[in-house]
Amino acid sequence: MNTEEILENAQNAIAAARDEKTLDEVRVAYLGKKGELTVLLKGLGRLDPQERPKMGAAINQAKERLLALIGERKQALSDEHLQSVVEEEAVDVTLPGRSAGSGGLHPVTLALERIEDIFVGAGYEVVTGPEVEDDYHNFEALNLAENHPARAMHDTFYFGDGTLLRTHTSPVQVRTMETQDPPIRVICPGRVYRRDSDLTHTPMFHQVEGLVVDRGISFADLKGTVVDFVHRFFEKDLDVRFRPSYFPFTEPSAEVDVECVKCDGAGCRVCSHTGWLEVMGCGLVNPRVLEMSGIDPEEFSGFAFGFGGDRLAMLLYEIDDLRRLFENDLRFLRQFN
Repeated sequence: MNTEEILENAQNAIAAARDEKTLDEVRVAYLGKKGELTVLLKGLGRLDPQERPKMGAAINQAKERLLALIGERKQALSDEHLQSVVEEEAVDVTLPGRSAGSGGLHPVTLALERIEDIFVGAGYEVVTGPEVEDDYHNFEALNLAENHPARAMHDTFYFGDGTLLRTHTSPVQVRTMETQDPPIRVICPGRVYRRDSDLTHTPMFHQVEGLVVDRGISFADLKGTVVDFVHRFFEKDLDVRFRPSYFPFTEPSAEVDVECVKCDGAGCRVCSHTGWLEVMGCGLVNPRVLEMSGIDPEEFSGFAFGFGGDRLAMLLYEIDDLRRLFENDLRFLRQFN
């Protein structure tokens, strides 16, 4: 086969190559160590000396021509590939852009803000205090002496220096009474800590406590406040009942139940088929607590109440498992955006 035939066959093979791998196989077939042009070049020694220069020049011209054609075809294949990628990944700039996902407030935060709005609207002040407390403000100033059995109800996280993680937000009430003269009307929201963890309890939870101190405060004022708050928070005129109870820092004391928000008192799984849900504890401030905070119990009286922010959030949003509030499951949290 002469150089013209080899060049024509190679040109056809180059034009037919649809990818760089096939194109490289064509290059090897004609220009490789055993390629057709290479074989011709190695056979020059067998030709007549007068024909060698002419044949050598023809082979070199054919080799250069093939290298040029291969380079052109390689560039064409690269351009075709780039064009296909551009077409596949084309972006319609006239389409609206993808909006960034927006965050939202946690259901407990939403419930706490709702609580604060209700009480601020009623003339209360929102006050906060330290989460690391001393024993005096957390227990003793609330009529819980060192050996008081009620301390067992607050399984406490203690530090080595005598401080502790507060078990309720009542110390904020004490600090308020120590630094502010009556009339006092405050709520104290915040995180509290106890050694308690099960399906309905967590070691950290949120509590809101309220305190009113003034002249002539009675249990009737407390009942009116609690009932009004319950109706505003749940946006229903739910029945409310007060059951006698005991707290060292209030006397008399009561537990507050509300008509089940799920079944309206008919009885269901949420209320254990009783028709009632326990929501808070309350009572008139113990005169000894007033006295220890520097307030004359002969002149002033007051009431206090406390409830769990997490529990009210669960009831408001019909959440059936306390753990959902702390698992950070975005599928759950996005419902409150």
